[in-house]
Amino acid sequence: MFFSLRSRLMAVFSVLLIIPFAALAYIVSEEATKTIKASIESGAAQTIEQFASHVVTLLTQVEDTGNQVVSSRTTQEWLNVHLNADNTIQERVLTKQRLREYLSSYAVNTSNGVSISAFAEDAGGLWTQDTTYRSSAWFRNFMEAGKRWTTAHKDPDQSDEYLRTRSVNAYLFPLVQLQSLRNVGFIKVNYPTTLLRDAIEKIRIGRTGRVVLLTKDGESVLDQPLGGQEELVQRGLAHIAAESGEEASGIFPIQEEGGENLIFFRKLPAQEWIIVGMVPEGELYQKITQIRRTILVVTGMLLLLAMLAALWLSAGITKPLSHMGRAMKYVQRGEFGQALQVMPKVREGHSEVDYVIGVFQGMTYRLRELIETEFATNLRRKNAEYKALLLQINPHFYNNTLEIISGLAAMKREDLVMDATEAMGKMMRYSLNLNRDWVTVAEEMAYIRDYVLLLELRHGERLHVEVEEDPAAAGVRVAKFIIQPLVENAVKYSLEKAGTARVEIRTQAEEERVRLMIRDNGVGMPSELVTDLQAELRGGESVAILSSEGQSIGLRNVLSRCRLAYGEAFEVEIHSQVGEGTEIVLFVPIERGDERHVSDHARR
Repeated sequence: MFFSLRSRLMAVFSVLLIIPFAALAYIVSEEATKTIKASIESGAAQTIEQFASHVVTLLTQVEDTGNQVVSSRTTQEWLNVHLNADNTIQERVLTKQRLREYLSSYAVNTSNGVSISAFAEDAGGLWTQDTTYRSSAWFRNFMEAGKRWTTAHKDPDQSDEYLRTRSVNAYLFPLVQLQSLRNVGFIKVNYPTTLLRDAIEKIRIGRTGRVVLLTKDGESVLDQPLGGQEELVQRGLAHIAAESGEEASGIFPIQEEGGENLIFFRKLPAQEWIIVGMVPEGELYQKITQIRRTILVVTGMLLLLAMLAALWLSAGITKPLSHMGRAMKYVQRGEFGQALQVMPKVREGHSEVDYVIGVFQGMTYRLRELIETEFATNLRRKNAEYKALLLQINPHFYNNTLEIISGLAAMKREDLVMDATEAMGKMMRYSLNLNRDWVTVAEEMAYIRDYVLLLELRHGERLHVEVEEDPAAAGVRVAKFIIQPLVENAVKYSLEKAGTARVEIRTQAEEERVRLMIRDNGVGMPSELVTDLQAELRGGESVAILSSEGQSIGLRNVLSRCRLAYGEAFEVEIHSQVGEGTEIVLFVPIERGDERHVSDHARR
């Protein structure tokens, strides 16, 4: 049995396949490990470098602010008056007030929340005249060590209570009288700690890794808690001081009891700060372990499939199976006629190959028949869904319209009841005509104008509706009832918000489509709801829309009907912000001439 052709082929295939596959798996695993490891480290380093660039840009702006303030005309006038003992109290007060106004206006005109104060040697701060700042750590570091960049702290010498309570970092700049070059104090430019802290806390390295901004002594610049990693931070700083030399950035491992940690660092020499990132190595390279495991599993599966293929070929069935494989490709593409032409003929006998070919041939005939039947059934289902969605609007609309007429009657407005009833009659004739699924934009807008008339009769000055129609779009055919539900929602939720609804309705013809826009000043929609609506539209599911409840039923109805009517050619833009209002723009393809069945559009 061992010397049979099948056995020898299996042995040869096993040797020829196992050795190359094992070598290939090892080489791919090692190369993938090196590449992914380098990519992960490079990505983390680039993220830290981007934050460092952000820090340098911000601090450069802060430093430029200090230079401009010191050299400004207002500051120098204050120094001249302050240092001249012959000036009167009124002159001193006047120049100080001008300096305060100048610093306040400078801070207000900046977009990053910068505030500025001046400190003279013989007096307190500019705003509070308090001298307790002399006992603060940042002042001692400035006077004793010349450190101009401070860590996070609170500065009581600010123009208002809010600025005094927030955490700030600052840049200290000598206050020099330019005429005599005499140093008489310093300028303190504060910037919110959150400008840098919010940015650094968004950086993610692995799952639990974090990035902190430290002084060279290990003090947190942004008052970030180290979360029990103080010892790791100190060891990392010691390694950076001893090993990095002039290198501005780098990466190195530190061994701990719980495993090895990777430390990323980036120096900021001008401020003597260091950006330090810490993450467990196993967590950072977890993806590499998963890839290695996947490679081993895939390799094993490929070896098994290769050995099965060897057994298959050794049985002498390659030729008929090759033909059947070609037929399968045609079936996969839906070309059943071509598949039946290239399929091998079933020979007489009872071999397994002939049986498989015969079954596949019969299955191909049945599959073609089932697909054609399913296609026709799907078209009917799409049309039924469209009709169901169209009918869903009518009860909802009529109920609201009858409430409007009831309200007019309750207000004894008999002169307007007739107008309202006439408008409702025209609208009912329009809406109850289910034989027409397609109308022109002009017909749809005429319906909307009647609807708006009823709303204005009911709400009076509380409702302002602006309608603008593009004559070029008037003759374009669109699906029926795609504007009214959106207008209804716009009015309803605008009145709920502020009591006065402002709604804009516009049509505009573009090259290959019509733009229908409805904008309101209502309560708006949460971003999660907008995302869900767009996801449902992309998925093309109408069942959820038919059974949905809540404030988005009208919008869901319209989106579902447009999806059924236009297919992939339909587009929608939803711009909404809670408390600000909503803008919905429907883009429908231009359809002129005879009406088309809904399924025609859905098929495209």
